[in-house]
Amino acid sequence: MKNITLSADTNLIEKSRQRARREKTTLNAVFRQWLERYAGRRAVASGYSDLMKDLSYAQAGHSFSREEMNER
Repeated sequence: MKNITLSADTNLIEKSRQRARREKTTLNAVFRQWLERYAGRRAVASGYSDLMKDLSYAQAGHSFSREEMNER
């Protein structure tokens, strides 16, 4: 594995480290995950699962009928 050096605002780094601790991970691990996504090496199915997790807060409000779903 190769090391790289990044520069960022001190407050941003500290807030990121705190969040990583809360999520029981490290800033290095978070950055590696981001770098994999950025480079496009993650599987499509995994990307879909991540998207569904990110959107899990959205609720339709009620079940739609077949007619409602097919309205144009």
